[in-house]
Amino acid sequence: MPRLNSLSGRLIAAAAVWTLLAIAVGGFVLSGIFRASVQSDFDSRLKFDLDGLIAAAEPDSRGRVSLQERFSDPRFERVYSGWYWQIVPEKPKGDIQISRSLWDKAIKLTDFRMHSGIAWGHGMGPENQNVRVVARRIEFPITATPQRDDVRAYVFLVGGNISELENEVSHFNTMLIWSFEIFGLGLIGAIFLQVRVGLQPLRQLRAGLARVRNGDARRLEGRFPLEIAPLAAELNSLIDHNTEVVERARTQVSNLAHSLKTPLSVLASEAAAQPGPLANAVTQRVSNMRRQIDHYLARARAAGALEVLGSRTQVKPVLDDLARVLTRIHADRALSIDVGCPPQLAFRGDKQDLEEMAGNLIDNGCKWAHSRVSVAAQPALDGKFELRVEDDGAGLDEEERARVGERGERLDESVPGSGFGLAIVRDIAKLYGGAFELGESPLGGLKAKLTLPRAM
Repeated sequence: MPRLNSLSGRLIAAAAVWTLLAIAVGGFVLSGIFRASVQSDFDSRLKFDLDGLIAAAEPDSRGRVSLQERFSDPRFERVYSGWYWQIVPEKPKGDIQISRSLWDKAIKLTDFRMHSGIAWGHGMGPENQNVRVVARRIEFPITATPQRDDVRAYVFLVGGNISELENEVSHFNTMLIWSFEIFGLGLIGAIFLQVRVGLQPLRQLRAGLARVRNGDARRLEGRFPLEIAPLAAELNSLIDHNTEVVERARTQVSNLAHSLKTPLSVLASEAAAQPGPLANAVTQRVSNMRRQIDHYLARARAAGALEVLGSRTQVKPVLDDLARVLTRIHADRALSIDVGCPPQLAFRGDKQDLEEMAGNLIDNGCKWAHSRVSVAAQPALDGKFELRVEDDGAGLDEEERARVGERGERLDESVPGSGFGLAIVRDIAKLYGGAFELGESPLGGLKAKLTLPRAM
């Protein structure tokens, strides 16, 4: 079952609650209607038997009645069958006549109410049976004494065991519960399928956005329902606008950097043409400014690439190209650069940024290595990958490793470089939510480990 804090979970839960509530109310209503129907039919049978009993009664000249085998029903012949009749004279001196089913018992009335000249109520029959009874008072004339206008009254009573009614209702309720349970489960299953199918376009939209984020697509693709299509169109417009803004910002930063480099080149040329302390100071400041421009230009490019959705770069081709180029640059030293990387590994970012970071690390390893540089990339946890560059050079101690990462810090001025390479690597990695650290390599030199986001 989907979680209740999700849209599908809320829809399914709300529909299920209302469905179960409607089924429960419907079940109570149907059970009540059935009970009323069975009760009415039961009372009709009692009324029919009472009319038959009264019709079968034959009075004599003294007002006494007898049935004379005229009222015969197997239900009233079987002992304690649950169906009983009795004829009770209104005056206590008369004899009470009972059905064979009562044997030697009598129905004890517990409550009574009159309705249309007929009394309805309940009583206690043999073996504590709860009996529904109907009774009627009938008067018979006494013809044995013509001089007197006299009558004799009897109460005719018929009762039936209510357990028969309750058994029918209980059986119906059992069938009703099982039927409604199956019906309810079917409805909840249909609701689940309906919600899942109805929300499929949203899952499709989410998958499309994931593809854009991972760099597998540049825009949302596919056909969406009329209700979702405007949202997809707006998201595509937002992605296009975001890309355009970022590209424009990167272009402006590049233009600014290039516009500054020209005056700096002029200053450097003028200083070189006029040697002296002032020229040396200008040359040093110009060199520092160039390094600063390169550094912040790299940071601006990385920050811009980070905001562009859909950036994805295969790692192995970049590492192979860098190893090939740097091998040629350091051909006079006969360095061996080994590259190990899965072909499917991809960086979730801009290709130039990966080239900037990996190039700085591999170039730094080549500068200090004796004969070998090892480059390895492999997937890591939490959607990231690790890039390790190791060399067999002299390496650095813990204090030197802490200093070498500082911007413009160089431990050996005899090796070409600006001192900004590792600082650029650290800054770009931080912008991507990654990490950079230095350690000791099993090869004997320095190990640089770079952690970056991985494109799925």
